[in-house]
Amino acid sequence: MTDALFEITFYLAAPFWLLMVFAPTWSGTARVAASPLTVLPVLVVYVVMAVPVFPELWSAVSRPDIDTFRDLMALAGGAGALWAQVIAWDLLLGQWMYLQGRKLGLSPLLMGPLLVLTILLSPFGLLIFLAVRAVRSPRRETPTG
Repeated sequence: MTDALFEITFYLAAPFWLLMVFAPTWSGTARVAASPLTVLPVLVVYVVMAVPVFPELWSAVSRPDIDTFRDLMALAGGAGALWAQVIAWDLLLGQWMYLQGRKLGLSPLLMGPLLVLTILLSPFGLLIFLAVRAVRSPRRETPTG
């Protein structure tokens, strides 16, 4: 069962990514991206995988060190739970980036590849997006007085 849950995790998030990348200007995409509920199916998978390994998971997050995380990752449920956590986090991050990109008027031709990069390697996608956002964000004018 753990293998199947691991496999299905990404596919639960994929429809939302597909909307943001391939239908970015459709009004339904913005409504979907504005909802944090999109991650609920992935979080259900997380809970199902995390509960059986909760003592090891708690140990890894409450007293983190590399060996404790290696031990957790050696467990199928531990690796699966962390994978589901990453997928959920990446989806929320991608939704925020999508909405910010729309707010800033960034081209879908820029945001599409950035979102794909975020799916694959979210820290790199986020760093590039933050740089683009910093350049693109309107500067606040200082009051004269």
